Amino acid sequence: MTKIRIAIQKSGRLNEDSVQILKDCGISIDNGKDQLKAETRNFPMEVMFLRNGDIPQYLRDGVVDIAIIGENVLVEKGEDITVAEKLNFSKCKVSLAVPKDVEYNSIKDLDGKRIATSYPNTVDQYLADKGISYEIHQISGSVEIAPNIGLADAICDIVSSGSTLFKNNLKEAEVMFTSEAVLAVSPLINEDAKELLKKLQFRIQSVLKARNAKYVLLNAPNDKLDAVIKLLPGMRSPTILPLAEEGWSSVHTVIPKNKFWDVIDELKLAGAEGILVCPIEKMVL
Repeated sequence: MTKIRIAIQKSGRLNEDSVQILKDCGISIDNGKDQLKAETRNFPMEVMFLRNGDIPQYLRDGVVDIAIIGENVLVEKGEDITVAEKLNFSKCKVSLAVPKDVEYNSIKDLDGKRIATSYPNTVDQYLADKGISYEIHQISGSVEIAPNIGLADAICDIVSSGSTLFKNNLKEAEVMFTSEAVLAVSPLINEDAKELLKKLQFRIQSVLKARNAKYVLLNAPNDKLDAVIKLLPGMRSPTILPLAEEGWSSVHTVIPKNKFWDVIDELKLAGAEGILVCPIEKMVL
């Protein structure tokens, strides 16, 4: 039986979020402690737990068919690898940072400086066309300490909350790009695996749509239904059912999370009552 081989990070937050999205897709991983390869239930898949930085080469060599990986790693090591789906988790920025007490006005302030980073190719790509001369100090970890010990004048690293920069007396100088987890595809993937990838993407898309929406039930007097319906940005059309109390109806719809509170406030002003909000497990459209 054909199986699709997927690589995910073997530890860290990206690992946890990757396992969770597969679980939400109905795929259970039979993974023991420190196991580097595992089978799955409910989907023909084999999971490999790998170092994040090694995954692009595994994709390139066809050792795995697909991978859940950060965009920042692909920019650094896998620009030739295709992204099939953005996954909307493990979001961060890839930024240049300098010590807090250093005056910074523009990218020109980095001219001639020493930059410590785990992302030398990313720095080269960003600064190549800006006429900035610089010296790279490649470090595999704890990049943020480099300015404090005199090894570098600035750093390039991923930034999530910014707390690590703050703790090390650094400030963000330039946001080079934003990154999130993506589903990447090997250039050597075969036709059978491509068909399984389509099925997996369908499940992932259903999960992501559900994560970004809320199911809303509300009651409204019939003479205000038109005003209420005009406020609903949900699916094709809301469901409207008569209540036992004459002159009232129940309205069921889906509201995007990013518009949720604004819409709820407007619905209340339009006459909606008894508003119930429910999470959505899957959305198959």
